[in-house]
Amino acid sequence: MHQMEFSEIKAFLRRRYAIRLGRRYASAAASFMVLGLVGCSEINNIDSSVAQSGPFKQQESFATEQVVTPVVDAKLIAANTKFGLKLFSEILKQDSSKNIFISPASVALALAMTYNGASGETKQAMAKTLELQEINPPELNGNTAMLAAIEDNDSQVELTIANSLWVRQEYPIKQDFLQRQKFYKAKVTNLDFSDRNAPTVINNWVGQSTDGKINQIIANINPTDVLFLINAIYFKGNWTTQFDKNQTADYPFYLAAGNRKHPMMSQKGEYRYYETEKLQAVSLPYGNGKLSLYIFLPNQNTSLADFYKDLNPENWEKWMTLFRNREGLIRLPRFRMESDLTLNDTLKALGMEVAFGDEANFSGIGDNLLISEVKHKTFVEVNEEGTEAAAATSVAIAVTAAPAQEPFSMIVDRPFFCAIRDNQTGTVLFMGSIVEPQLGEAKE
Repeated sequence: MHQMEFSEIKAFLRRRYAIRLGRRYASAAASFMVLGLVGCSEINNIDSSVAQSGPFKQQESFATEQVVTPVVDAKLIAANTKFGLKLFSEILKQDSSKNIFISPASVALALAMTYNGASGETKQAMAKTLELQEINPPELNGNTAMLAAIEDNDSQVELTIANSLWVRQEYPIKQDFLQRQKFYKAKVTNLDFSDRNAPTVINNWVGQSTDGKINQIIANINPTDVLFLINAIYFKGNWTTQFDKNQTADYPFYLAAGNRKHPMMSQKGEYRYYETEKLQAVSLPYGNGKLSLYIFLPNQNTSLADFYKDLNPENWEKWMTLFRNREGLIRLPRFRMESDLTLNDTLKALGMEVAFGDEANFSGIGDNLLISEVKHKTFVEVNEEGTEAAAATSVAIAVTAAPAQEPFSMIVDRPFFCAIRDNQTGTVLFMGSIVEPQLGEAKE
Protein backbone atom coordinates (compact mmCIF):
# COMPACT_ATOMS: atom_id res chain seq x y z
CA MET A 1 0.00 0.00 0.00
CA HIS A 2 2.71 2.39 1.04
CA GLN A 3 4.75 1.22 -1.95
CA MET A 4 1.83 2.03 -4.27
CA GLU A 5 1.44 5.48 -2.73
CA PHE A 6 5.15 6.17 -3.15
CA SER A 7 5.11 5.22 -6.82
CA GLU A 8 2.07 7.41 -7.40
CA ILE A 9 3.86 10.30 -5.72
CA LYS A 10 6.88 9.78 -8.00
CA ALA A 11 4.63 9.75 -11.07
CA PHE A 12 2.91 12.90 -9.87
CA LEU A 13 6.26 14.65 -9.36
CA ARG A 14 7.43 13.58 -12.84
CA ARG A 15 4.29 15.11 -14.37
CA ARG A 16 4.80 18.34 -12.44
CA TYR A 17 8.44 18.49 -13.52
CA ALA A 18 7.50 17.86 -17.16
CA ILE A 19 4.87 20.62 -17.05
CA ARG A 20 7.30 23.09 -15.51
CA LEU A 21 10.02 22.11 -17.98
CA GLY A 22 7.60 22.57 -20.86
CA ARG A 23 6.68 26.01 -19.60
CA ARG A 24 10.34 26.89 -19.37
CA TYR A 25 10.98 25.87 -23.00
CA ALA A 26 7.87 27.72 -24.11
CA SER A 27 9.10 30.83 -22.31
CA ALA A 28 12.51 30.53 -23.95
CA ALA A 29 10.91 30.08 -27.36
CA ALA A 30 8.75 33.14 -26.81
CA SER A 31 11.81 35.16 -25.81
CA PHE A 32 13.59 34.05 -28.99
CA MET A 33 10.60 35.11 -31.10
CA VAL A 34 10.52 38.55 -29.44
CA LEU A 35 14.27 38.91 -30.00
CA GLY A 36 13.77 38.13 -33.67
CA LEU A 37 10.99 40.70 -33.90
CA VAL A 38 13.18 43.37 -32.32
CA GLY A 39 15.92 42.54 -34.80
CA CYS A 40 13.52 42.98 -37.69
CA SER A 41 12.44 46.40 -36.54
CA GLU A 42 16.12 47.36 -36.37
CA ILE A 43 16.99 46.12 -39.84
CA ASN A 44 14.43 48.42 -41.42
CA ASN A 45 14.97 51.26 -38.94
CA ILE A 46 11.50 52.60 -39.60
CA ASP A 47 8.39 53.09 -37.48
CA SER A 48 5.39 50.80 -37.16
CA SER A 49 3.91 52.20 -40.35
CA VAL A 50 6.38 49.96 -42.28
CA ALA A 51 7.39 51.97 -45.33
CA GLN A 52 6.31 49.40 -47.87
CA SER A 53 3.83 49.80 -50.65
CA GLY A 54 0.71 47.81 -51.38
CA PRO A 55 -2.51 47.11 -49.45
CA PHE A 56 -2.41 47.04 -45.66
CA LYS A 57 -3.24 43.32 -45.52
CA GLN A 58 -0.04 42.53 -47.36
CA GLN A 59 1.93 44.48 -44.79
CA GLU A 60 0.29 42.53 -41.97
CA SER A 61 1.42 39.22 -43.49
CA PHE A 62 4.87 40.73 -44.02
CA ALA A 63 5.08 41.69 -40.35
CA THR A 64 4.10 38.15 -39.34
CA GLU A 65 6.85 36.64 -41.47
CA GLN A 66 9.39 39.07 -40.03
CA VAL A 67 9.15 37.40 -36.60
CA VAL A 68 11.51 34.61 -37.65
CA THR A 69 13.98 36.87 -39.48
CA PRO A 70 17.54 36.64 -38.05
CA VAL A 71 18.63 39.48 -35.78
CA VAL A 72 20.61 42.06 -37.74
CA ASP A 73 22.75 44.81 -36.23
CA ALA A 74 21.05 48.15 -36.95
CA LYS A 75 24.44 49.92 -36.89
CA LEU A 76 25.66 47.76 -39.77
CA ILE A 77 22.56 48.54 -41.85
CA ALA A 78 22.96 52.27 -41.14
CA ALA A 79 26.65 52.11 -42.08
CA ASN A 80 25.86 50.39 -45.39
CA THR A 81 23.19 53.01 -46.16
CA LYS A 82 25.58 55.89 -45.45
CA PHE A 83 28.29 54.35 -47.60
CA GLY A 84 25.83 53.66 -50.43
CA LEU A 85 24.62 57.25 -50.53
CA LYS A 86 28.20 58.58 -50.45
CA LEU A 87 29.19 56.22 -53.25
CA PHE A 88 26.21 57.26 -55.39
CA SER A 89 26.91 60.96 -54.77
CA GLU A 90 30.55 60.61 -55.78
CA ILE A 91 29.68 58.73 -58.98
CA LEU A 92 27.07 61.38 -59.74
CA LYS A 93 29.77 64.06 -59.72
CA GLN A 94 31.46 62.40 -62.70
CA ASP A 95 28.51 62.95 -65.04
CA SER A 96 25.04 63.68 -63.71
CA SER A 97 23.60 63.74 -67.25
CA LYS A 98 24.00 59.97 -67.65
CA ASN A 99 21.94 57.10 -66.25
CA ILE A 100 23.42 55.61 -63.08
CA PHE A 101 22.49 52.28 -61.55
CA ILE A 102 24.68 50.74 -58.87
CA SER A 103 24.40 48.13 -56.12
CA PRO A 104 25.78 49.66 -52.91
CA ALA A 105 25.22 46.32 -51.18
CA SER A 106 27.42 44.51 -53.69
CA VAL A 107 30.25 47.03 -53.40
CA ALA A 108 29.96 47.12 -49.60
CA LEU A 109 30.11 43.33 -49.29
CA ALA A 110 33.11 42.95 -51.61
CA LEU A 111 34.99 45.69 -49.75
CA ALA A 112 33.95 44.32 -46.34
CA MET A 113 35.53 40.98 -47.23
CA THR A 114 38.69 42.87 -48.23
CA TYR A 115 38.56 45.01 -45.06
CA ASN A 116 38.92 41.81 -43.02
CA GLY A 117 42.57 41.71 -44.13
CA ALA A 118 43.45 45.41 -43.76
CA SER A 119 45.66 46.82 -41.00
CA GLY A 120 46.99 50.13 -39.75
CA GLU A 121 46.31 53.28 -41.78
CA THR A 122 44.74 51.24 -44.58
CA LYS A 123 42.18 49.77 -42.18
CA GLN A 124 41.39 53.22 -40.77
CA ALA A 125 40.92 54.69 -44.25
CA MET A 126 38.64 51.84 -45.35
CA ALA A 127 36.64 52.09 -42.11
CA LYS A 128 36.05 55.80 -42.74
CA THR A 129 35.04 55.25 -46.35
CA LEU A 130 32.76 52.31 -45.53
CA GLU A 131 31.35 54.09 -42.43
CA LEU A 132 32.62 51.28 -40.19
CA GLN A 133 34.31 53.42 -37.52
CA GLU A 134 31.80 52.32 -34.88
CA ILE A 135 31.55 48.73 -36.10
CA ASN A 136 33.84 46.18 -34.49
CA PRO A 137 34.88 42.99 -36.34
CA PRO A 138 32.21 40.69 -34.78
CA GLU A 139 29.52 43.20 -35.75
CA LEU A 140 30.91 43.57 -39.27
CA ASN A 141 30.95 39.83 -39.70
CA GLY A 142 27.31 39.88 -38.63
CA ASN A 143 26.78 40.14 -42.38
CA THR A 144 25.87 36.44 -42.06
CA ALA A 145 22.60 37.41 -40.38
CA MET A 146 22.05 40.26 -42.84
CA LEU A 147 22.47 37.96 -45.84
CA ALA A 148 20.05 35.42 -44.34
CA ALA A 149 17.50 38.14 -43.63
CA ILE A 150 17.71 39.65 -47.11
CA GLU A 151 17.44 36.32 -48.90
CA ASP A 152 14.39 35.24 -46.87
CA ASN A 153 11.76 35.84 -49.55
CA ASP A 154 8.52 34.48 -50.97
CA SER A 155 7.60 32.57 -54.10
CA GLN A 156 7.23 35.78 -56.12
CA VAL A 157 10.76 37.00 -55.39
CA GLU A 158 14.10 35.44 -56.28
CA LEU A 159 17.11 36.96 -54.56
CA THR A 160 20.54 35.37 -54.32
CA ILE A 161 23.76 36.83 -52.94
CA ALA A 162 26.99 34.97 -53.63
CA ASN A 163 30.57 35.69 -52.59
CA SER A 164 33.79 34.11 -53.77
CA LEU A 165 37.56 34.37 -53.43
CA TRP A 166 39.88 33.31 -56.24
CA VAL A 167 43.45 32.77 -55.06
CA ARG A 168 46.54 32.49 -57.24
CA GLN A 169 47.64 28.88 -57.00
CA GLU A 170 50.21 28.32 -54.26
CA TYR A 171 50.13 31.99 -53.16
CA PRO A 172 50.33 32.01 -49.30
CA ILE A 173 47.08 33.75 -48.33
CA LYS A 174 46.85 33.81 -44.52
CA GLN A 175 44.49 31.15 -43.17
CA ASP A 176 42.95 33.47 -40.55
CA PHE A 177 41.80 35.74 -43.35
CA LEU A 178 40.32 32.84 -45.32
CA GLN A 179 38.55 31.57 -42.19
CA ARG A 180 36.81 34.94 -41.72
CA GLN A 181 35.25 34.64 -45.17
CA LYS A 182 32.88 32.00 -43.78
CA PHE A 183 30.85 34.91 -42.39
CA TYR A 184 30.10 35.81 -46.01
CA LYS A 185 29.51 32.20 -47.08
CA ALA A 186 32.29 32.79 -49.58
CA LYS A 187 33.54 30.09 -51.90
CA VAL A 188 37.36 29.92 -51.91
CA THR A 189 39.08 28.53 -55.02
CA ASN A 190 42.78 28.11 -55.79
CA LEU A 191 43.31 28.84 -59.47
CA ASP A 192 46.23 28.79 -61.88
CA PHE A 193 46.27 32.49 -62.83
CA SER A 194 48.82 31.81 -65.58
CA ASP A 195 46.26 29.66 -67.41
CA ARG A 196 44.70 31.76 -70.18
CA ASN A 197 41.31 30.24 -69.28
CA ALA A 198 41.48 31.50 -65.66
CA PRO A 199 39.40 34.67 -66.35
CA THR A 200 36.78 32.49 -68.07
CA VAL A 201 36.49 30.27 -64.98
CA ILE A 202 35.87 33.30 -62.76
CA ASN A 203 33.48 34.93 -65.24
CA ASN A 204 31.50 31.69 -65.56
CA TRP A 205 30.89 31.78 -61.81
CA VAL A 206 29.70 35.39 -62.06
CA GLY A 207 27.41 34.51 -64.99
CA GLN A 208 25.87 31.59 -63.10
CA SER A 209 25.43 33.73 -59.97
CA THR A 210 23.62 36.48 -61.92
CA ASP A 211 21.47 34.24 -64.13
CA GLY A 212 23.52 35.22 -67.17
CA LYS A 213 22.90 38.96 -66.80
CA ILE A 214 26.56 39.74 -66.10
CA ASN A 215 28.95 37.46 -67.95
CA GLN A 216 32.27 39.23 -67.49
CA ILE A 217 33.82 41.01 -64.53
CA ILE A 218 37.46 40.00 -65.14
CA ALA A 219 38.88 41.00 -68.55
CA ASN A 220 42.39 39.76 -67.86
CA ILE A 221 44.66 38.75 -64.99
CA ASN A 222 47.85 40.71 -64.49
CA PRO A 223 51.08 39.00 -63.43
CA THR A 224 50.95 40.87 -60.10
CA ASP A 225 47.35 39.84 -59.26
CA VAL A 226 47.18 37.26 -56.48
CA LEU A 227 43.55 37.42 -55.29
CA PHE A 228 40.08 38.41 -56.49
CA LEU A 229 37.25 38.98 -54.01
CA ILE A 230 33.92 38.96 -55.85
CA ASN A 231 30.33 39.58 -54.86
CA ALA A 232 27.36 38.82 -57.12
CA ILE A 233 23.72 39.72 -56.51
CA TYR A 234 20.74 38.59 -58.55
CA PHE A 235 17.17 39.83 -58.01
CA LYS A 236 13.94 39.05 -59.81
CA GLY A 237 10.66 40.12 -58.29
CA ASN A 238 7.09 40.13 -59.57
CA TRP A 239 4.99 43.12 -58.62
CA THR A 240 2.40 42.41 -55.93
CA THR A 241 -0.07 43.75 -58.50
CA GLN A 242 1.30 43.48 -62.01
CA PHE A 243 0.76 46.20 -64.60
CA ASP A 244 -1.72 45.42 -67.38
CA LYS A 245 0.21 45.36 -70.66
CA ASN A 246 -2.92 46.63 -72.43
CA GLN A 247 -2.61 49.83 -70.40
CA THR A 248 0.97 50.46 -71.55
CA ALA A 249 1.12 53.25 -74.13
CA ASP A 250 3.51 55.87 -75.49
CA TYR A 251 3.53 59.11 -73.52
CA PRO A 252 5.94 62.06 -73.52
CA PHE A 253 9.04 61.76 -71.32
CA TYR A 254 10.46 65.23 -70.73
CA LEU A 255 14.19 65.80 -71.09
CA ALA A 256 16.38 68.89 -70.73
CA ALA A 257 16.49 69.20 -74.52
CA GLY A 258 12.77 68.63 -75.12
CA ASN A 259 10.67 65.50 -74.91
CA ARG A 260 10.25 62.16 -76.63
CA LYS A 261 7.63 59.44 -76.61
CA HIS A 262 8.35 56.42 -74.39
CA PRO A 263 6.35 53.28 -73.40
CA MET A 264 4.72 54.04 -70.03
CA MET A 265 3.00 51.48 -67.77
CA SER A 266 -0.10 52.65 -65.90
CA GLN A 267 -1.93 51.35 -62.84
CA LYS A 268 -4.45 52.51 -60.22
CA GLY A 269 -4.62 51.23 -56.67
CA GLU A 270 -3.63 51.81 -53.06
CA TYR A 271 0.08 52.44 -52.49
CA ARG A 272 2.44 53.59 -49.80
CA TYR A 273 2.86 57.23 -50.83
CA TYR A 274 4.62 60.38 -49.64
CA GLU A 275 4.69 63.94 -50.98
CA THR A 276 6.03 67.39 -50.12
CA GLU A 277 6.10 70.72 -51.95
CA LYS A 278 9.30 69.46 -53.62
CA LEU A 279 8.57 65.85 -54.55
CA GLN A 280 6.29 62.85 -54.85
CA ALA A 281 7.37 59.37 -53.75
CA VAL A 282 5.78 55.94 -54.05
CA SER A 283 6.70 52.44 -52.97
CA LEU A 284 5.79 49.61 -55.36
CA PRO A 285 5.89 46.20 -53.65
CA TYR A 286 7.10 42.84 -54.91
CA GLY A 287 5.48 39.60 -53.81
CA ASN A 288 4.31 39.76 -50.19
CA GLY A 289 5.64 43.30 -49.73
CA LYS A 290 8.99 42.61 -48.07
CA LEU A 291 10.84 44.24 -50.98
CA SER A 292 9.75 47.34 -52.88
CA LEU A 293 10.86 49.69 -55.61
CA TYR A 294 10.95 53.26 -54.27
CA ILE A 295 10.54 56.08 -56.78
CA PHE A 296 11.21 59.74 -55.91
CA LEU A 297 9.98 62.28 -58.47
CA PRO A 298 10.93 65.97 -58.09
CA ASN A 299 8.05 68.36 -58.77
CA GLN A 300 8.01 70.43 -61.95
CA ASN A 301 9.15 73.59 -60.16
CA THR A 302 12.32 71.86 -58.94
CA SER A 303 14.88 69.42 -60.39
CA LEU A 304 16.68 66.16 -59.80
CA ALA A 305 19.81 68.16 -58.94
CA ASP A 306 17.85 69.91 -56.16
CA PHE A 307 16.65 66.52 -54.88
CA TYR A 308 20.20 65.21 -54.69
CA LYS A 309 21.12 68.11 -52.41
CA ASP A 310 18.62 66.72 -49.89
CA LEU A 311 19.57 63.07 -50.38
CA ASN A 312 21.46 62.15 -47.22
CA PRO A 313 21.21 59.39 -44.58
CA GLU A 314 19.22 61.54 -42.14
CA ASN A 315 16.58 62.52 -44.71
CA TRP A 316 16.44 58.98 -46.08
CA GLU A 317 15.62 57.52 -42.67
CA LYS A 318 13.01 60.23 -42.09
CA TRP A 319 11.37 59.71 -45.48
CA MET A 320 11.06 55.99 -44.85
CA THR A 321 8.80 56.69 -41.86
CA LEU A 322 6.49 59.09 -43.72
CA PHE A 323 4.94 56.81 -46.36
CA ARG A 324 1.21 56.28 -45.84
CA ASN A 325 -1.45 54.26 -47.65
CA ARG A 326 -3.22 56.32 -50.31
CA GLU A 327 -5.27 55.69 -53.43
CA GLY A 328 -3.74 56.91 -56.65
CA LEU A 329 -2.48 56.39 -60.19
CA ILE A 330 1.09 55.51 -61.07
CA ARG A 331 2.55 55.82 -64.56
CA LEU A 332 6.03 54.40 -64.86
CA PRO A 333 8.37 54.05 -67.86
CA ARG A 334 9.57 50.63 -68.89
CA PHE A 335 13.34 50.60 -68.98
CA ARG A 336 16.42 48.43 -69.22
CA MET A 337 20.06 49.39 -68.78
CA GLU A 338 23.54 48.05 -68.07
CA SER A 339 26.41 49.81 -66.33
CA ASP A 340 30.14 49.15 -66.18
CA LEU A 341 32.23 51.15 -63.71
CA THR A 342 35.79 51.13 -62.42
CA LEU A 343 35.58 52.50 -58.88
CA ASN A 344 39.26 53.16 -58.14
CA ASP A 345 39.04 56.96 -58.46
CA THR A 346 35.65 57.07 -56.75
CA LEU A 347 36.91 55.18 -53.70
CA LYS A 348 40.11 57.24 -53.60
CA ALA A 349 37.98 60.40 -53.52
CA LEU A 350 36.02 58.92 -50.60
CA GLY A 351 39.21 58.48 -48.57
CA MET A 352 40.59 55.06 -49.54
CA GLU A 353 43.59 56.24 -51.60
CA VAL A 354 46.12 54.56 -49.33
CA ALA A 355 44.61 51.13 -50.13
CA PHE A 356 45.59 51.52 -53.81
CA GLY A 357 49.23 52.53 -53.33
CA ASP A 358 52.52 50.97 -52.30
CA GLU A 359 51.85 52.09 -48.70
CA ALA A 360 48.76 49.84 -48.50
CA ASN A 361 48.69 47.45 -45.56
CA PHE A 362 46.82 44.21 -46.13
CA SER A 363 49.02 42.22 -43.80
CA GLY A 364 45.98 40.25 -42.69
CA ILE A 365 45.91 38.73 -46.20
CA GLY A 366 49.61 38.53 -47.05
CA ASP A 367 52.74 40.60 -47.50
CA ASN A 368 53.22 43.65 -49.77
CA LEU A 369 49.67 43.76 -51.17
CA LEU A 370 47.43 46.54 -52.51
CA ILE A 371 44.06 46.91 -54.25
CA SER A 372 44.78 47.15 -57.97
CA GLU A 373 41.21 47.50 -59.25
CA VAL A 374 37.59 47.59 -58.10
CA LYS A 375 35.16 46.77 -60.92
CA HIS A 376 31.37 47.11 -60.65
CA LYS A 377 28.81 45.98 -63.20
CA THR A 378 25.02 46.16 -63.01
CA PHE A 379 21.93 45.23 -65.01
CA VAL A 380 18.31 46.27 -64.49
CA GLU A 381 15.04 45.82 -66.36
CA VAL A 382 11.66 47.15 -65.20
CA ASN A 383 8.54 46.00 -67.04
CA GLU A 384 4.88 45.09 -66.48
CA GLU A 385 5.68 41.83 -64.65
CA GLY A 386 8.22 43.24 -62.23
CA THR A 387 11.93 43.95 -61.98
CA GLU A 388 15.06 41.97 -62.76
CA ALA A 389 18.43 43.27 -61.58
CA ALA A 390 21.94 41.97 -61.12
CA ALA A 391 25.27 43.28 -59.90
CA ALA A 392 28.82 42.06 -59.60
CA THR A 393 31.76 43.67 -57.82
CA SER A 394 35.36 42.52 -58.07
CA VAL A 395 38.21 43.63 -55.83
CA ALA A 396 41.59 42.69 -57.33
CA ILE A 397 44.48 42.33 -54.89
CA ALA A 398 48.02 42.56 -56.31
CA VAL A 399 51.54 42.52 -54.97
CA THR A 400 53.17 45.93 -54.60
CA ALA A 401 56.34 46.98 -56.41
CA ALA A 402 59.52 45.75 -54.75
CA PRO A 403 60.78 48.20 -52.11
CA ALA A 404 63.34 50.70 -53.43
CA GLN A 405 66.90 49.62 -52.65
CA GLU A 406 69.95 51.69 -51.85
CA PRO A 407 72.46 52.11 -54.73
CA PHE A 408 75.11 49.43 -54.55
CA SER A 409 78.87 49.81 -54.67
CA MET A 410 80.96 47.08 -56.38
CA ILE A 411 84.73 47.68 -56.46
CA VAL A 412 86.35 45.02 -58.62
CA ASP A 413 89.79 45.21 -57.01
CA ARG A 414 90.51 41.49 -56.46
CA PRO A 415 90.41 38.28 -58.49
CA PHE A 416 87.13 37.68 -60.27
CA PHE A 417 85.28 35.36 -62.65
CA CYS A 418 83.74 36.54 -65.91
CA ALA A 419 81.74 35.09 -68.79
CA ILE A 420 80.33 36.06 -72.17
CA ARG A 421 76.84 34.60 -72.68
CA ASP A 422 74.28 34.59 -75.45
CA ASN A 423 71.18 35.59 -73.47
CA GLN A 424 68.73 34.47 -76.13
CA THR A 425 69.87 30.86 -76.15
CA GLY A 426 71.69 30.79 -72.84
CA THR A 427 74.89 29.68 -74.52
CA VAL A 428 78.04 30.64 -72.65
CA LEU A 429 80.57 31.60 -75.32
CA PHE A 430 83.48 32.44 -73.08
CA MET A 431 84.32 32.27 -69.40
CA GLY A 432 87.41 32.89 -67.33
CA SER A 433 89.04 33.60 -64.05
CA ILE A 434 90.93 36.88 -63.77
CA VAL A 435 93.36 36.58 -60.93
CA GLU A 436 95.66 39.37 -62.04
CA PRO A 437 94.51 41.67 -64.82
CA GLN A 438 97.10 42.19 -67.58
CA LEU A 439 97.24 44.87 -70.27
CA GLY A 440 99.59 43.10 -72.62
CA GLU A 441 100.43 44.50 -75.98
CA ALA A 442 97.88 45.40 -78.63
CA LYS A 443 98.17 43.21 -81.73
CA GLU A 444 98.26 44.78 -85.12
